[in-house]
Amino acid sequence: MASIALAFSNNETPTVFLAGDSTMAPKLPEAAPETGWGMVFPDFFDTTSVKFENHAVNGRSTKSFRSLGHWDKMIARVKPGDFVFLQFGHNDSKTDDSIRYAPAQTAYRENLTRFITEIRAKGAQPVLLTPVVRRNFDAAGRFVDKHGDYPGVVREIAAAQRVPLIDLWAKSKALLEKLGPADSKPLFLNLPGGIYPKFPDGKEDNTHFTPHGAGLMAALVAEGVNESTLELRHFLKKTVFFEKYAYELPQINLPVFRKDTFNIRDFGAKAGGIALNTQAINTAIDTCSRRGGGVVLIPAGLWLSGPIRLRSHVNLYLERGALLQFTDDHDQYPLVRTNWEGMDAIRNHSPIYGVDLENIAITGAGIFDGAGMAWRPLKKNKVTGSEWSKIVASGGVLNEAKDTWYPTERALRGSKINRAGVIAEGYDEAKALDVKEFLRPNMVSLVRCTRILIDGPTFQNSPAWTLHPLLCTHFTLKNVTVKNPSFAQNGDGVDVESTRFFRIENCVFDTGDDGVCLKSGRNEEGRKRGAPTSDGIVQGCTVYKAHGGFVIGSEMSGGVRNIFVSGCTFMGSDIGLRFKTTRGRGGVVEDIYISDINMTDIPAEAILFDMYYNGKEAAEALKNPEMNKLPVTEETPVFRKIYIQNVACRGAAHAIYAQGLPEMNVQDVHIENSVFHTQRGFTCVEGDGIQLKNITLQTDSAEPAIHVLNSRNLVFDDVEVSGKSEKALKIEGKQTGAIRLLGTNFDARGIEFGLGVPPTVLIKK
Repeated sequence: MASIALAFSNNETPTVFLAGDSTMAPKLPEAAPETGWGMVFPDFFDTTSVKFENHAVNGRSTKSFRSLGHWDKMIARVKPGDFVFLQFGHNDSKTDDSIRYAPAQTAYRENLTRFITEIRAKGAQPVLLTPVVRRNFDAAGRFVDKHGDYPGVVREIAAAQRVPLIDLWAKSKALLEKLGPADSKPLFLNLPGGIYPKFPDGKEDNTHFTPHGAGLMAALVAEGVNESTLELRHFLKKTVFFEKYAYELPQINLPVFRKDTFNIRDFGAKAGGIALNTQAINTAIDTCSRRGGGVVLIPAGLWLSGPIRLRSHVNLYLERGALLQFTDDHDQYPLVRTNWEGMDAIRNHSPIYGVDLENIAITGAGIFDGAGMAWRPLKKNKVTGSEWSKIVASGGVLNEAKDTWYPTERALRGSKINRAGVIAEGYDEAKALDVKEFLRPNMVSLVRCTRILIDGPTFQNSPAWTLHPLLCTHFTLKNVTVKNPSFAQNGDGVDVESTRFFRIENCVFDTGDDGVCLKSGRNEEGRKRGAPTSDGIVQGCTVYKAHGGFVIGSEMSGGVRNIFVSGCTFMGSDIGLRFKTTRGRGGVVEDIYISDINMTDIPAEAILFDMYYNGKEAAEALKNPEMNKLPVTEETPVFRKIYIQNVACRGAAHAIYAQGLPEMNVQDVHIENSVFHTQRGFTCVEGDGIQLKNITLQTDSAEPAIHVLNSRNLVFDDVEVSGKSEKALKIEGKQTGAIRLLGTNFDARGIEFGLGVPPTVLIKK
């Protein structure tokens, strides 16, 4: 190690050399989609500080890598301070090939030991890797190993030679067992025909990786580096998120399609907005899927349609200049069994839907219009007088107060019924018919689908939620615009529910409700479903008018975890970052990482944690600070381990508002490196373990900039208060305790203590 330290001290850039077989090796473009994990590995490092050379070769063993000259070529380039990763074993076991065969206990052991000796002689650091597993499960779904003694020999050599070991065999085995036989299949070259030139007839290969599989294996190796004592761990690429490396972020698998194109005109579709093209479009989609998949083209023009059924392996492409207008004829949308706000329910058929599909997409630069005005109620105070007069004159009915318009009598009737359409309330399709128009459909509904891409279109005028993936995996939404009127009730942009592995990036939301919202079911039904929303990335999105920019809840009973949000801008959304739940939900929201958020003109809170989601209860909690705790049960929701940094907000009623429950506080929230120019600063009610570090609170109200009520274990580190607040900090509540002040300017403005709160609750440095 002395030579390595010397190399670093001389500012020489170390190189990581990769020596191994085809699972690691670089591939030519014509080999697509085959990808060696060594091709992805550099992505997880700061490549301005460390270089990579991938010398792995397809089909090589420890024996043939040397005998065919690869070793001599590589070792000649190795210098002091470099790292050499060795991964062999797949081909050493080939007993019928004298060029490659190296028995595990003899030649394989001797070859690896010799490699180590020669690497050390060059002043470099050897690193041993056990061979990555092959995908192999028995009929009962149990993993079956095919590597025999080879992984064990690597472990023995690493221990005897005191060489750093990354047990890729163990790590990849654990990953495949976690995914299971079906979900692990896309990691390997199990390919349909007609997509890749090298594999025109498809491929069944459980040894070599797709780009997705290679990325996951490379992340396992990077994880091994971080777990080791290798100096190389200091070069792992950091993200903008709190103490997170690039390899720790979720990786989402994208769909791929055949190039075959099916034009809806060839199936009888007619543009112009008069002919109903439902059958033509669905026939084109069915034909495309039946023939192995491809692209269904909706060309430029105005197309009228009823509900569209997506099918596996189909990319529905809406060309620039195309407007697909969904009909406002309610009879075209049959009642179906689906899910609404986390509960099984009868609803009208969505304009676009897919159930139990794989490898699907909606792409192109055209526009989908959901005819939402034919479905949504409208409140009089949401529009101007002339707009109200126009909608009333168009037909429909008014409620008794004459302040809400409904499109039909049945829609009005449904509004008077508690939980109309919910199956648990006894609804079936026949009973739901009596309130049909009240049961508005989501515009795009995808249920239990995997490998989904929505890229490019505009979705507007949705009847209810616009985009709703439910119980899906590997969902990608990018370059999409969602536009609903500001008065659109339930006009959410995207609601990701009980979905794993998703990415939402470079999208624009201008909606009547939440912009980007994560959910996982409601109350007992959500807890019984037990499917969290997890492993997601939200990046580079813009939200205009909305109830919330980025939102979790309130239906989060299955939990939300491991979410990464960055580079977003909220302009005019009612609340910026919004976490909402209430008693009865249950569920745990945790491991949420948020960074680099800009906000302007936020009417309410820039950051809100609300565990009541009920104005009456929340107000009562403020009036009665000593409210009794309720027992903690499965119905008790949890907000914890939330990390927010680099937020800038100019214009909001409140910078940060956290309101937990007496029995379950908002816990372990870290907010750092942020600036707020708002009416009021930070209010913390029933919080525990909340830390503010390097925060500026400029307030326009004379109220105390920070108000703490029945909260504990708070840390204010380098927090600066400015503006019109007369006091920096007000502390109330007999349950308040342990508030630590580190480098604040609070003393200049003063600190106010409520009745029964001793000054000893403050800990100053």
